[in-house]
Amino acid sequence: MSPNLNTIETVTQLPALAPRPLDSNKGMYGRVLVVAGSRGMSGAAILSASAALRSGAGLVKLAVPEEILPIVADANPCYLTASLPQNEQGQLSNSAESQLVALALANDVLAMGPGLGQSPDITSLVSALVAKTQIPMVLDADGLNAMQHCTDRLKGRRAPLVLTPHPGEFARLIGSDVHTVQAQRQELAVHFAAEKGLVLVLKGHSTIVTDGRRVFQNTTGNPGMATGGTGDVLTGMIAAFLGQRLEPFAAAQLGVHLHGLAGDLAAADLGMVSLIASDLLDYLPKAFRSF
Repeated sequence: MSPNLNTIETVTQLPALAPRPLDSNKGMYGRVLVVAGSRGMSGAAILSASAALRSGAGLVKLAVPEEILPIVADANPCYLTASLPQNEQGQLSNSAESQLVALALANDVLAMGPGLGQSPDITSLVSALVAKTQIPMVLDADGLNAMQHCTDRLKGRRAPLVLTPHPGEFARLIGSDVHTVQAQRQELAVHFAAEKGLVLVLKGHSTIVTDGRRVFQNTTGNPGMATGGTGDVLTGMIAAFLGQRLEPFAAAQLGVHLHGLAGDLAAADLGMVSLIASDLLDYLPKAFRSF
């Protein structure tokens, strides 16, 4: 049964991260595993893992196809890396499944999808990680594309699941088109989240966050953020907040707000035309301090 939009709670108050005690250690702020990247898409992996670090994760491990390991390892000395088997296209191979499941078991949060590419192997891997891991998971980009013909596998997952599609990805997930999605953003997002039992972040102007019972509509962000890689940053941010023990709806709320705020601060200094995704990483500290 579709949820009644009249009974959906509209949320306007933003959550906040708890103050850090003086005796803090990195184990207190979450171990985040980011599974991302492929040949020609190493940047997506770097942006996502770096965003998790900038958003307060205690430890971040970035798992990538073996070919791009030197690139991502050289890009940021602050995250750990893991090399995984790849196929001829430079994407993760299905033979990486057992290693990925083991890596997930050693971490607190899993973020999967940015830059993975599309193939039967990727579909198999994403499906396996959704089913076989019992830690909070953020699924984005090619992770979402992998599930477009098997969305029933998203339903009933015992651990929290956050999906972060843009309108095109969401249209593919529900078997619709972008025009329909944009005309009924809140209604379709709420219905999907309620049906699958997950948190949905429908990106775009006035990004919507919903768990099927509550709806938050974001007010930060600007057109300068319409550039490749900004969504990868958001994926890492939400994963970091899950690692810091925010409940999934709150983690997504705070993620989209601070993501947009970093974009607004960057645009104020750099202009919208020149804004690129890595600028968000540079302005996240200022966004946190401003917030």
